[in-house]
Amino acid sequence: MSLFHEMTKKPWLVDPAEANEVREVGAFFLPAGKVGLRVFLVVVTVIFTLITIAYADRMLFANWLPMPEPWVLWLNTALLIASSAAMQFARNGTKQDDMSGVRDGLVWAGVFTFAFLTGQLYVWQQLVDLGYYANTNTANAFFYLLTAAHGLHMAGGLIAWWRSYSRMRRGASVADLRLSVELCTTYWHYLLLIWLVLFALLLIS
Repeated sequence: MSLFHEMTKKPWLVDPAEANEVREVGAFFLPAGKVGLRVFLVVVTVIFTLITIAYADRMLFANWLPMPEPWVLWLNTALLIASSAAMQFARNGTKQDDMSGVRDGLVWAGVFTFAFLTGQLYVWQQLVDLGYYANTNTANAFFYLLTAAHGLHMAGGLIAWWRSYSRMRRGASVADLRLSVELCTTYWHYLLLIWLVLFALLLIS
C-alpha cells in the first residue's frame, strides 16, 4: 500500500480490520489514524489561533462592547469536562480489556457532549432574546464565531464517537475498539483545552 494512500486516509474512517495494525513510515511507527489525527489537530490549532489573535486585537478598539457571560456557560464547561473524563474512562477500559468500562465511558461521553451542545444553543437563544445579535457589535459576532467553530468541531467528533459506539453495539472486541477510542479521547481532550482557552478569553473581554 502506497505512502500517499496511508497519509490521505481519514482517521475517523479507518477500516476496523486495519485499526490495530502498526506501519512503519520512515523512522516513525504509528497507525495511519494517529498520523491523520495529528495533522488535523495542527490545522485546527492554526485556525483557532488566528481567530484568537484577531479577537484579542479587536478588543482594543473603542467600539468594542463585550457581551454578558450567561451562567449556563459555566454549566456547559462542566459538562464538557465531564465528557472528556468519560472518554478517558472508556480509554482506560480498552487498556484493561474491560468492555463494561468502555461501554459506560462511551455512553456518558455521548450524553455529556450532547448536553454541552444543547447548552450552547440555549445560550445563543438567551442572548438573541436579549437583543445581542451578531450584526449589532463586533464583540457579538466574535462570540458567535468562536462558539460556533468550537461547536461544529465538537459535533464532528460525535461522528467518530458514533462509529465507535455502533461497532461496540455490533459486538466488536475491546481490541478492535482500542484505536478508535484512543483517537476520540485525544480529540475530546484537545477540544476541552480549546474551549477552556476560548472561555477564558470571553471572560476577560
